[in-house]
Amino acid sequence: MVLSATTVCLVRHGSVVGAETRRFIGHLDVPLSPLGIAQVDALSRRLSGVAFDAIYCSDLERTRHSAEILAAPHDLTPVRDPALREFAMGEWDGLTAEQIRARDARAFDAWMADVGRFQFPGGESLPDLVARAVPAFEALVARHAGGTVAVVAHGGSNRAILCHALGLGPERLLALGQDYAALSVLERTGGRWSLRLLNHCEPLP
Repeated sequence: MVLSATTVCLVRHGSVVGAETRRFIGHLDVPLSPLGIAQVDALSRRLSGVAFDAIYCSDLERTRHSAEILAAPHDLTPVRDPALREFAMGEWDGLTAEQIRARDARAFDAWMADVGRFQFPGGESLPDLVARAVPAFEALVARHAGGTVAVVAHGGSNRAILCHALGLGPERLLALGQDYAALSVLERTGGRWSLRLLNHCEPLP
């Protein structure tokens, strides 16, 4: 018996307005920049021939817009799921690394030393993110078993999903690159995930 594979194209949203400031944006609802739109347009052309059954995204503007661009060639409407959001970064949302370090150097050093176990002040930890994002991911995969879906989310939530699928511990979180508009491809056959592509960024025209 030939087992039918389930394929997930996991995409990070495109670059956002103000990305050059390297602010922690978490749950802040910032839009795509012109560069971000161009990045997702390029990826959309690459994926235009893929027969997607559905496209999912978080409910934040940067992922909604990215998902709409990817969905347009397929005549699909992206399904929004707040559980796919980025870390809630609490008191750090909207601040640069320099501002955070100036406010609380000890907390910033703790984050740098152990991102996978750090609790954002007033926000979430990795276990909090995993507790909402991974069940949402598993549920959408179950709905499309044997099919192909796209999931457009964030650097943190995508890394959490990848770690879960590949059986990696929290210490490997940042080992999995997630650049703006990057594509990673997961494939599940017989209950086991395989990584087919990681953090591919389509060249701009």
